[in-house]
Amino acid sequence: MLSFNTDVFAADGEALFKANCSSCHKPDKDFTGPALQGWKSRQPDGWLYKWIAGPQKVIDSGDPYAKELFGKWKGSGVMSGFPQLPKEDVDAIMKYVDDYKPPVPGGGGATGQQPAEDNSLLFGILTLVLALIAFILLQVNSNLRKLSDEKEGIRRSEPVPVYKNKAYLMAGILVLFAVGGYYTINGAIGLGRMKNYQPEQPIYYSHQVHAGTNQISCLYCHGGAQDSKHANIPSVNVCMNCHKGIAKYEGPDKLVREDGTAIDGTAEIKKLYAYAGWNETTKTYNPDKNGDGLPDGATPIEWVKVHNLPDHVYFNHSQHVKVGKQQCQTCHGNIQEMPEVYQFSDLSMGWCINCHRESKVDFYNKADSTGNKFYSIYEKFHKDLKSGKMDSVTVEKIGGTECQKCHY
Repeated sequence: MLSFNTDVFAADGEALFKANCSSCHKPDKDFTGPALQGWKSRQPDGWLYKWIAGPQKVIDSGDPYAKELFGKWKGSGVMSGFPQLPKEDVDAIMKYVDDYKPPVPGGGGATGQQPAEDNSLLFGILTLVLALIAFILLQVNSNLRKLSDEKEGIRRSEPVPVYKNKAYLMAGILVLFAVGGYYTINGAIGLGRMKNYQPEQPIYYSHQVHAGTNQISCLYCHGGAQDSKHANIPSVNVCMNCHKGIAKYEGPDKLVREDGTAIDGTAEIKKLYAYAGWNETTKTYNPDKNGDGLPDGATPIEWVKVHNLPDHVYFNHSQHVKVGKQQCQTCHGNIQEMPEVYQFSDLSMGWCINCHRESKVDFYNKADSTGNKFYSIYEKFHKDLKSGKMDSVTVEKIGGTECQKCHY
């Protein structure tokens, strides 16, 4: 039982650290704030509890260690206070910090999975080999039958060559017509669609590393997806919130382009610093000597847009994410597993309409205040659901397939 309690205590410490501290601190290295390991040797006994409860109060009291700490890290601002954390939780966090060991690169989990192999070429070669064997066997069978007929004195008319046989010619023409028509129609339908489009970006950015391995929420970088029409591309400052303290790539995921080219993650971070005008040596932004409001040398990152809709199509991210409660993966696929992002779905009108026909609306329930209040205006459907006439309502039922919803 003592062992069990110790394990639970450590687990609680890890959870508390990730919930309250991980955005600014790492156990073993400097981040936005200082590394936490070795904290006992750097501060007086009991000082930590007062600091966590109210850092600004400790600084204002004239505490020499607090003033020294703030002077060193003032570029990151004053740490937020956590007066709600009891002493036991603080002890659990610091025990986790003391016992922390960095993960071994190349570990298991999603990062250790091997990509699925494409055996299309092998199957194609096997098909050709089998077709050749079948053709040879047909010729052998024809010759054996001819020898048998000669031995038994049976006279048959000479077979018509394949290239003169009208039945074979007609069958070939029909096959070519069907195959050619299929590819022609599909090609015409696919005009303007860019499924699997994967442009090369000015900085190699891996969603697998950020959203997958490091579990960064999509809405941290793409906050507009919840509150506006556009999901928006994060500004350089959003990237620098983390990369002020992360100058080297030391993650377990191997960074490789689609063509197999290896990527130096640390070099890509240095590209970000160049765009941001960040001096890695002094850990400060370059001075604004030309007075344009930006650090000298800073330039916008010219990201290449991946997902494009026609100009006559209206699409609102917040309507789908906040009101419709759709996950990012519904339209973008398993984005957390993509080393380089690509267009997962064809984003065609038929694809959208089928989704509207199948997706159920999260209707507001007045009895227990569950569901989305946005849909409280549809009184008829509320009555039908309550009376049992309907068991659910899809987006199509509330006008989700009307032309003017997307084209107006």
